[in-house]
Amino acid sequence: MLTLSILIPLLASLGLFVWSDGTKEKARLVALSASALSLLCLIVVWIGFNTGPEAPAFQSVAEVGWIDALGVAWRVGVDGMSLAISLMSGLLFLCAIAWPAETKGRARQYYGWFLFLQGVSLGLFLTLDLLVFYVFFDLTLVGMYFLICRWGHDQAEYAALKFFVYTLAGSLAILLAILGLVLANGTLSFDMRELIATQPLGGTDLRSSFVLFGFLVGFAIKTPLVPFHTWLPLAHVEAPGPASAVLAGVLLKMGTYGLVRIPFQMMRETFAAYAFPLAIVALVAILWGALVALGQTNLKRRIAYTSVNHMGYTVLGIAAAGAMIGSESVQTLALSGAVTEMVAHGFITGALFLIAGSFYSRTGTYDLARYGGLARVTPLLMAAYFLGAFASFGLPGLAGFVAEFQVFAGTFGVYPVLAAIGLIGLVVTAALFLMMGQQIFFGETRPEIAMVKDLKPAEIWPLSVLLAFVVLIGFVPGGLLDMIQTGSAFASFHSSVGQ
Repeated sequence: MLTLSILIPLLASLGLFVWSDGTKEKARLVALSASALSLLCLIVVWIGFNTGPEAPAFQSVAEVGWIDALGVAWRVGVDGMSLAISLMSGLLFLCAIAWPAETKGRARQYYGWFLFLQGVSLGLFLTLDLLVFYVFFDLTLVGMYFLICRWGHDQAEYAALKFFVYTLAGSLAILLAILGLVLANGTLSFDMRELIATQPLGGTDLRSSFVLFGFLVGFAIKTPLVPFHTWLPLAHVEAPGPASAVLAGVLLKMGTYGLVRIPFQMMRETFAAYAFPLAIVALVAILWGALVALGQTNLKRRIAYTSVNHMGYTVLGIAAAGAMIGSESVQTLALSGAVTEMVAHGFITGALFLIAGSFYSRTGTYDLARYGGLARVTPLLMAAYFLGAFASFGLPGLAGFVAEFQVFAGTFGVYPVLAAIGLIGLVVTAALFLMMGQQIFFGETRPEIAMVKDLKPAEIWPLSVLLAFVVLIGFVPGGLLDMIQTGSAFASFHSSVGQ
């Protein structure tokens, strides 16, 4: 099932690229069908997923030999973290593909690149081979590059180039770190399960520190953390709305997912030694992202900077859990919050960027000064915006609260001062979303946008699906938390605490 969830969108993507007679609607139907089938495969795995106390670290494992001389194989499997993120990603891709988009006369290519990106993104989350992880990590850059470059706005080519160069530099740092980690192992193997079990590098010697630094820099660029974040706002502003939703909801999670899966799990001792500096960097991202977002006059750029802020929460939780300070329950809470934030942020920010795309398709601008009084003409759009905004700044009863409560509660037990300072970010985030909502929807309706239409049916159902999960996770988070806390990340953590 896991292999099929990767191959179905990839094969459908290839079919769209070589198909010469398809109309836009036919191409869209093929893309929706392939995306839905891929998600269905993941749902089948989810139904059979064991969350009991005796559950294995990885489930639904499949392995086929590939390059035996290098210890590389096609290995796939899931623990609770990877399954939760993969399900969120699959659903977000389906909603992004369903979203009505201006394909500029290249519908087959547009939907083909979306399916390609879905396949390689799921491959990254589902693989258990470190070299295959790197291959998928790099291939995601290709898919997003073309989506921004060919279907973006005025500065799309420059934004796509900046995105590609920045993140490629990060991936090269990750490659060097992977080689350093694997070569330190007793046997040549890229099997993640073996590397987690053997912990090839530890301590703070020069070699271990450099390998960890390579991972931290590479994943910090992808996440992104300050000061490696400058590629993100421009990429978001220039990308079409559905591509922005996937960029924020899925691709940014590759940085934090990789941070947990590789250095957190495979270099526990070294990671713990540098956890506090990482927490400081995360705190800077929280405050910087919120404050800079507050000063933006571009709707999409403002939402983009809130992603820097929210990914800072995620990394803060990871750092607190990895510090190996305090009780086991506190560190479990911090890590659970970080993973929940990845899932919640995917749904929330994915919805917000689709909403931003709705604004642009109707007005042709992201300039906040051009908006006002839309509550009278777009009540459905207003309701969707405020639900996403409330979830983003952590209103109780919504997904953002479940994630951020765990992050700050866990961090408070490890780094109480950092947790207290980080709460400022929540206050600023609330202010910036409420101010933006007031500017867009309240006051006098500007004549130039008085004829703007409300959400169409083709926009309502993708937004409804994403926001329904935001509410569902907020009210009944137990199923998600049980899934997340099942598997390798928490098993290796409990083992290290017990030692």
